[in-house]
Amino acid sequence: MRVLTLAMWLIASSAAAQEPVAVSAESARTESVPAPPPPSPEQLKYLDGLKTAGRGVAQLKSGVTSVANAGRDTTKLKLAGRRLGGLCGAARGFMSSGRSKMQANAYADSTQLRARRLATQIDTLVKVAGRCESSAARQTDSTASAVLNGLRAYEAALRDFRGAIGLPNH
Repeated sequence: MRVLTLAMWLIASSAAAQEPVAVSAESARTESVPAPPPPSPEQLKYLDGLKTAGRGVAQLKSGVTSVANAGRDTTKLKLAGRRLGGLCGAARGFMSSGRSKMQANAYADSTQLRARRLATQIDTLVKVAGRCESSAARQTDSTASAVLNGLRAYEAALRDFRGAIGLPNH
């Protein structure tokens, strides 16, 4: 009889050990928290446009870096100014085509405001790139600083947007 009772107790305790335990949200690990819902097709289109515009932003950064690396050497500065002007033209094309896909109404609430602010910053960079293309060879330093200011505002808007949709800021 003791053996039967012991066997029943072991079966009952092992079955109880296998039952799931409710986990509160406060004590849940990040691995056990459910993932956010997948992005909608409109949101994917927005992110695709942002990726395309990001290519143009990378070209602007490359042009500004070449001007910064030229130093005070007039020959290098002139070449860097020409390079910046060419990269601004190419960047403007990428940013314009990417921006056309970025409809802020793909998101809701505060994320929509951040998406709209990011799109506005890209519009500003497109305008800056247009001016940069025509004046970078003549006024290299002032053009590079104007582009750099636009890039800083864009980076801040991008950081806010990425935080709003749950992506890491790298």
